[in-house]
Amino acid sequence: MMNASAVLGWNRHGLRSALGACLLSLALSAAAAGGGDDESSRDPYEGFNRAMFAVNENLDRFATKPLAQVYDAAVPLPGKVGVGNFFGTVGDAWIGVNNVFQGKFGDAAVDAGRLAINLTLGIFGLFDVASELGLEKHDEDFGQTMAVWGVGDGPYLFWPIIGPRNLRDTAGWVADISVDPIGDVSSIPLRNSLMALRFVDIRSSLLPTDKVIEEAALDKYAYVRDAYMQRRRNQIYDGRPPRLDDY
Repeated sequence: MMNASAVLGWNRHGLRSALGACLLSLALSAAAAGGGDDESSRDPYEGFNRAMFAVNENLDRFATKPLAQVYDAAVPLPGKVGVGNFFGTVGDAWIGVNNVFQGKFGDAAVDAGRLAINLTLGIFGLFDVASELGLEKHDEDFGQTMAVWGVGDGPYLFWPIIGPRNLRDTAGWVADISVDPIGDVSSIPLRNSLMALRFVDIRSSLLPTDKVIEEAALDKYAYVRDAYMQRRRNQIYDGRPPRLDDY
């Protein structure tokens, strides 16, 4: 009989192999697809995406958002800050690797410094001492790295729970989760608890934006899509994107 660990656990080497194959396929597709400027080329699967957006809205309304609201009300602000700092510190290692991949070695050195300081002086990342010392936190992922390497956006996609992505960033997300340190936690209950806590903490941090989107958007789907595309361009170009007609 197969034991519980075999059923519930995950074989990291096998998973990484499968994710690697998926990543390669998606990246090649994104490179071939490139990115267009007109709406039909940016969002050619709009019918599918709107259906997935509706599924996500229902999941959020009846499950995710209520959990985030309970968490936001029950956990005091210092606790929420500590949780956010901890997961931010966990992410600094992969952020540094992506900065190396992008040739931004100075930023990568800052990321390494942040990691070392926050793991020690910051008590395993619960306190963001590095920011207080002037070490800026960066925001890099493998989707941005592929963009720097010249991989095209590919078509826009919306995934339930995961949210908006283009094809390149979907591949990047696969790479990001395959090297997530939380996934290497050997205790399955602890690992799943950490993943759930991170997800709920992120959703909680987005609660203030809900009202803004509801009030500002005549078409919520289009608003989220366009905001995502604009934000990704800013991230890829580190806040200094070229003019759209030169892009």
